[in-house]
Amino acid sequence: MSVYYFDSSGIVKRYTREIGTDWVLGITDVQAGNSIYMARITGVEVLAAITRQVRVGSISQSDAAKAIAQFRHDFATQYYTVDATPKVIGTAMTLVEKHQLRGYDAVQLATALEVNAQSLAAGLPSLGVPALIMITADADLNTASTAEGLTVDDPMNHP
Repeated sequence: MSVYYFDSSGIVKRYTREIGTDWVLGITDVQAGNSIYMARITGVEVLAAITRQVRVGSISQSDAAKAIAQFRHDFATQYYTVDATPKVIGTAMTLVEKHQLRGYDAVQLATALEVNAQSLAAGLPSLGVPALIMITADADLNTASTAEGLTVDDPMNHP
């Protein structure tokens, strides 16, 4: 079992067919026993990404409706969501200045850092497994996450 933190660019691949979808499906399969964390704002970002794909014609309205329904179910039942607390927002503001991140990307990273700190406090890592693995397909967020000491994996590297 591992602890994963997904931003919207990573988790959306579970709901729409993209590069990295099969890999993300393996990580998020309930049978894999992994703990999946995300910021609560990821719910909004994923729905926006799916509806944007309808607007540009890469998926049908019917497929989008199915993807949204499945995401809403998983969001409510499978994922651990983390609120943007004052501490997370303060950290995000610092990260924006330090790494020139977009606003929600900084909130995503600040949230991942909070989950990582909690995982470390709970005794992870063990047996060489990192406390948390950050999953994002955003190059700038990958760079900043790595600079902040997180283990990062990009679904785009798993076609």
